[in-house]
Amino acid sequence: MSLRRPKRKKIPLWFSVKKAHTAQMKASKHIIQQDLLPENISYVAGVDVSYKNKLSIGVAAVLNYDTLSLVESKIAHVKIKLPYIPTLLSFREIPPVVAAIKKLHLQPDAFLVDGHGIMHPYRLGFASHLGLVLRKPTIGVAKRPLIGNVGYFNKESWAPITDKGEVIGLALIIKKRANPLYISIGHQISLKRAMEIVRHCTPTHRIPKPIRLAHHLGAQERRKVQNSN
Repeated sequence: MSLRRPKRKKIPLWFSVKKAHTAQMKASKHIIQQDLLPENISYVAGVDVSYKNKLSIGVAAVLNYDTLSLVESKIAHVKIKLPYIPTLLSFREIPPVVAAIKKLHLQPDAFLVDGHGIMHPYRLGFASHLGLVLRKPTIGVAKRPLIGNVGYFNKESWAPITDKGEVIGLALIIKKRANPLYISIGHQISLKRAMEIVRHCTPTHRIPKPIRLAHHLGAQERRKVQNSN
């Protein structure tokens, strides 16, 4: 008995991969790699997307920055319009996340995104794309690198990641004997500040608490959707 891989869903005719990559390259020129967020942050948000049947479930979880306690969360259901396309994940996940963020009453000072920022072949991963759409500071926080060469780790437990002579992110060891996180600029933030915020948001676990909570809320909502069918 042979095991067959599931067939990849077809890309709809109205979507052009080539044009999307061109749009990414053009949009990446507008990414601001400087700190435009307050020196004293009040609220930070984590975002996540999960899937069930033909629905994408976007979650935005807002935390008090000092205490890292949850103060608000919103969920949105959006019909899936695109399959997963490598390097074009943001075109699939932006709609549900933005729909959830629009429901928020609080406005976070920064968003932590489970994905890449400029650490991307076209320099516009999910975190950067979202930052441009929202015109807000965003940080890419990924579990594995997409591109780039990881340098040597220093005494502060981080190593630069470079591509074509450009620093595009860093690998950060949060917990001893745990795999690094891969941090990159999304929009309106410096890499140094991004690392500081990620460290602050990971007091006990490897994954930053805003992203963990958003993922947990998304999993709960996914089970509700499953049970309602």
